[in-house]
Amino acid sequence: MDNTRSEAYGRVVKILAETGAVELTADEQQTVRTAADALLFEGDGYDELMAVEDLVQQLVDADRWSTERGRQLVDDVAACGPSAGVR
Repeated sequence: MDNTRSEAYGRVVKILAETGAVELTADEQQTVRTAADALLFEGDGYDELMAVEDLVQQLVDADRWSTERGRQLVDDVAACGPSAGVR
């Protein structure tokens, strides 16, 4: 794990802390945590990342989140994992 990945994980944790139960249900928060944990600690969590992408699309479609905010969350979760091509 490198500093860049750790910083991305920190941003994800901050987003979850700031939004809390007001904006995301417990299940939605768990979807995000599971993906970030899998990518950071296991180096593999791309199925979980796809679940976050699906979740964000649902949030945007329901006008619960903006596209920009959702994209930032997906980008931060993805940044928890190794760079493309590195395993």
